[in-house]
Amino acid sequence: MIERAPAAFLFLANTMSPLRFPVTVIMQRTPLANRWASERWDAIAVELGDAIPAAPSKVVPGPAGATQWRCPGHEIELHPVEAEGYYLNLSASAPTVFVLWRMAEEDDATGPATDDGAEPRARPLIVTVSYSEAARFLDAGEQVDAVPMPASIRAAMEAFVAVHYRPEPRKKVKRNELYEEAEARRGDSSERRGR
Repeated sequence: MIERAPAAFLFLANTMSPLRFPVTVIMQRTPLANRWASERWDAIAVELGDAIPAAPSKVVPGPAGATQWRCPGHEIELHPVEAEGYYLNLSASAPTVFVLWRMAEEDDATGPATDDGAEPRARPLIVTVSYSEAARFLDAGEQVDAVPMPASIRAAMEAFVAVHYRPEPRKKVKRNELYEEAEARRGDSSERRGR
């Protein structure tokens, strides 16, 4: 079943202000039988969510003993200056949503990291759909996971990109411009000597 973008998203796509819509990130902890790591964390899905932030809630156990958490209260923002990054994402064979997340520290301002299962130790911070922005995060050494893009987010992005993305015009390249200037200078100097 194909989801349609809500009318409010399409209306906002025609304005210059960023288009925002709330999402919920699904984080998963998978236990590992490994002497170096006891668990692996992944962002596994993004869903349209409520605009009201709420505490992460534990979800039923996932496959192979994995535990999942719903982490609401995040937003995807579409900015006109990032339109090329959105276009690149949409032109891929499988458009994705990128989730930047970090492990919670004991002295973290968002609360202590808990092992009792009340809250996930891996906490999503930023959700984006721009290839360019995700690449900047990866270049900075951040943990970024790509998850499948819901159809409703894709429809909103397509409308936004149609309004805001304009490919850069191709510039005509002058061939051998560097050598032509050097020959012109040599030609001027040889003419002066011949006089």
